[in-house]
Formats: sequence, C-alpha cells, structure tokens
Amino acid sequence: MKKLTIPVFVALLLLFLTAARPYQQTDDATKIKAVLDNFFDSINTHDIAQFKSTTTDDFILYEDGRLWNIDSAVMNIKRNLPFSVKYQMSNLKFFVDTKSADVTYTNHGDFTFAQGSASIDWIESATFRKVNGEWKINFLGATVRK
Repeated sequence: MKKLTIPVFVALLLLFLTAARPYQQTDDATKIKAVLDNFFDSINTHDIAQFKSTTTDDFILYEDGRLWNIDSAVMNIKRNLPFSVKYQMSNLKFFVDTKSADVTYTNHGDFTFAQGSASIDWIESATFRKVNGEWKINFLGATVRK
C-alpha cells in the first residue's frame, strides 16, 4: 500500500471539504434581497397579502424586546394607518445554502403619519427558508441603532 504524501493528503482533504458544502446558486442572494424588498414595500403600501406572501406561516419578528408574529404585525400596520414609510437598507451581508439563508444589514425608515413624521435607524438580521421552491422570511430581528 502506497503512503500519501502531505501535499496529496491536504489536496484530497480540501477536495472532500469543498465537495461536502451545499451548492450555492449565484442568483439566490438577489432573490432573497427581492423578498426583503417586497416585505418592506408591503408595509408602505399596506398590502397585507403581499406582506404574508413574503413570510413563512411561523414567522417571528423580534423588535426591541417585543415579539410579533404575522397576525400581530398585520394588526400593528392596521392600527397605525394612515402612514407611509420609505426604507433604505445598506451593508447587506448574505449567507445562502440550499434550503436556508440569512442576511445582516442596517435599515433606515422615514415614516410619515397623520400627526407627524419620524426617522428610525435599525440594525437587523433576517433568516429565510425555501418553501416550495420560494424563499420566505421566517425570522427578523431588529434593534434600534443607538
């Protein structure tokens, strides 16, 4: 039996480790960003059907110590009507594998309400699951940036 030399062993080890990694589609980060954009756009347009279509059934939002599910988030949107909001995300960093993904980013929201306006900056992260071939948000965490 032949002994493997160190360079051959290292090359085989690297080949094994990279072959075991899940396949990453190059366009998935773009698809995930589109889901995130649609999620935030649906808040501005008050499009509840679109809002729900971007999330899993077990969606959870943690925002500054508050816990929201999809139903309580929808109630919060309705409770604050009328309003408009423009979100601007930056510093997005993605990780994608075959069935799950996550993104970290900063988010700025400019709100206009009947009684006035407000601007808020957050540090956020979101996780995604692939459901029936489509990416959906299953968790979003948001903390007001100090």
